[in-house]
Amino acid sequence: MKGFVTDFSDIKAVKQLAGLIKNEVPKLDILINNAGIYKSPTDKTKAGLDIRMAVNYFAPVVLTDNIVSVLDKGTNARIINLSSAAQSTVQKGVLTGDATVNASESYAQSKLAITMWSFKFAQEHPNITTIAVNPGSLLNTKMANEAYGQHWSPAEKGVDILYDLAMSERNKNQSGTYFDNDRGMFSNAHPNAYDADKIKSLLTLTEAIISNYIK
Repeated sequence: MKGFVTDFSDIKAVKQLAGLIKNEVPKLDILINNAGIYKSPTDKTKAGLDIRMAVNYFAPVVLTDNIVSVLDKGTNARIINLSSAAQSTVQKGVLTGDATVNASESYAQSKLAITMWSFKFAQEHPNITTIAVNPGSLLNTKMANEAYGQHWSPAEKGVDILYDLAMSERNKNQSGTYFDNDRGMFSNAHPNAYDADKIKSLLTLTEAIISNYIK
């Protein structure tokens, strides 16, 4: 077993991580994009991006897009992208880092962004099962307890659904969908996740921002 470590608030570092994975991992069957941040002592990364947007959205996009060749070699490859019950319309200024909103709002925007990207990725890579998931609201995790000072459900609720979506045979044909673990079923995400024009605008701007920071 081999481990890799990087700073997910630094998308250049994430690109370098992807390069290491491509060089050292011959194939990958499962990718769970679980890294996430809510409460932070700073709202911006060193490069000036919204830190929640960088960690929760840009990092998994950069990582996944750059190791597609490794996933393509996997056996029945699956990608599980961590969304949330909190989803809010993505604002251009928050995406670019030019606007500042509160932690709750930037977190919700980052989670809608990863959901929208997840659906588009599923369309473009039909050989990889790609599912977005809300693992459960206010699970007993460090992030939830720091943010809200309370929890509703054990962390194992989230662990179990991630394992099930990644491994269960019954989920192999659920690519391009959203699982809401608060409801315990596949469900509808935010309406913007099904709007082709909004997805196109998001991804066009995303590509431009990533290209600007990874030269």
